[in-house]
Amino acid sequence: MKYLVFIIAALIVFRIIRVIIKRTLNNRQTDPNDTKLNLPPWALKLYTVWVFFVVNLKRVFRDRVALFFTFLFPLIFLFVFGSLSHSGHVSYRVALINESHTALANEYQNSLKNDKTFNISKSATTISEANQSMSRGEIDVIIELPPGFGKLNSNGIPSGDAVINYSQSNAQEAQALSSIMQSQFDSITNRFVKVEKPLKVVSKVTNKYSLTAFDYTFTGLLGFAVLGSGIFGPMNVFPELKKMGILRRLHTTPLRVWQFFLSNMIGQAITGLMSLAAMIAVAVGIYNLKVVGDYITLTAFLAIGIVLILGIGLALGGWAKNERQVAPLGNIIVFPMMFLTGVFFPRYLMPQWLQSVTNYMPLTPVIDGARMILTQGKSLLDLGPQLAVMGVWMVIIYAIAFRVFRWE
Repeated sequence: MKYLVFIIAALIVFRIIRVIIKRTLNNRQTDPNDTKLNLPPWALKLYTVWVFFVVNLKRVFRDRVALFFTFLFPLIFLFVFGSLSHSGHVSYRVALINESHTALANEYQNSLKNDKTFNISKSATTISEANQSMSRGEIDVIIELPPGFGKLNSNGIPSGDAVINYSQSNAQEAQALSSIMQSQFDSITNRFVKVEKPLKVVSKVTNKYSLTAFDYTFTGLLGFAVLGSGIFGPMNVFPELKKMGILRRLHTTPLRVWQFFLSNMIGQAITGLMSLAAMIAVAVGIYNLKVVGDYITLTAFLAIGIVLILGIGLALGGWAKNERQVAPLGNIIVFPMMFLTGVFFPRYLMPQWLQSVTNYMPLTPVIDGARMILTQGKSLLDLGPQLAVMGVWMVIIYAIAFRVFRWE
């Protein structure tokens, strides 16, 4: 219910923002040939960039498909992977057969019913019924409290052995449950007998911040959203504009490639940041994401990352004549970055040689830098290596994009 209320509220807010932006843009004067402007040549060139920025922004907010893939599609992935990351609690399906009914046995039975680790079957009440359920795969193990379990001896100390019945296919579950139950019994034993243990384990905090599974998942999904907003937009829109002859007509105007690119860069950066802001709001509101770093630093870094990845989309969309050309090449570039840069699973799970290679992929420093800001509170000055790699890639990618761009 909490998720549903949050989703409805997010959709309402998104709808309000969309209406406000559309009305604002519709009220703007966007004719670069307006003689009332009386701007110097350099200012007129920048005004042209502003005009096409407004046009691109209008196109995004009028296109329901673009809105879905820009805003809702990353949120769907966030809900799916966020739920998986927060379902780290392990639960075992067990049948509990209490044949003792002593005070301690009944107390232990009630404690297991309230323990989320043990999913107690209500249908199996005897050993034979429990064995049948286990043979059908309905339960993992059978916990048997035999007669006399928990009975007090002459010293007033309870004793007894709980029996775990399991099949060969559930040996791991049985071993894990044995360890959990032994820890529980040790705690109960300490209530009656104080035993000094000569060997102990002492825990010590080594650093202030630590990464959870959701931290890796969320920053990876931020990278996925950056990848989607930067590549898929131009990759799909540019070939369509060429097919409709719009870019060919624009080529006959004084519009320059750098003006066209700059307007797209500003537009994609703004819409991409809005999408990322929605994801962060959901992660904080629903999944209790702890943002250690500064939001301004995070915004600036993610804007640089969006502009970097956008260069790939501009190069692909600007080069391709139609969708058939751009789709295969786009997949060749997108899928390696999607699976080798930490989008869906941490890079530390990869072999060391593969980690060394993926350090220099364009999306890797974006994800790593965002993770360092979110979880460690790093500043832009601390992200020198990441920004250096991003800077080198930006020069290479945009040089290629300007080189291969075709108006038709």
